[in-house]
Amino acid sequence: MLTLINDMMRSIIMDHYSNPTNKHEPNSDKFEKIHMHSDNCIDDLNIFLLVENDIVKDACFEGVACTISTASTDIMCDLLKGKNIEEAKNIIKQYDNMIHEQPFDEEVLEEAIVFINTSKQAARIRCATIGWNAADAILKGK
Repeated sequence: MLTLINDMMRSIIMDHYSNPTNKHEPNSDKFEKIHMHSDNCIDDLNIFLLVENDIVKDACFEGVACTISTASTDIMCDLLKGKNIEEAKNIIKQYDNMIHEQPFDEEVLEEAIVFINTSKQAARIRCATIGWNAADAILKGK
């Protein structure tokens, strides 16, 4: 059964890597942008959030990144869209807790739960959190 779960998790990650629906330039100059890169991986991303009336109206990203970074950032964008700032900050906090093996609320993470085993590969933590850290930095200013 665990193999099936791992296969399902891998499939979700590969789908978001191969077909990221949120990987594109924003269509407005109202988006806030943060550039992130990793010294240990190919990750070099711009993360964009459009926040209006305390709601994350849109989220997208652009750049070059490994499978884990691309998939986790794509899933993050899906999760944050339509959320108010506090909900979005909570989702990011719960994801960070999961990545760092702290208690977390899996209900708010939806597909992001596929990164639950990331901490077992310490080198992948930066990859799995690069987009999330950027979104968190944007939202901290709100």
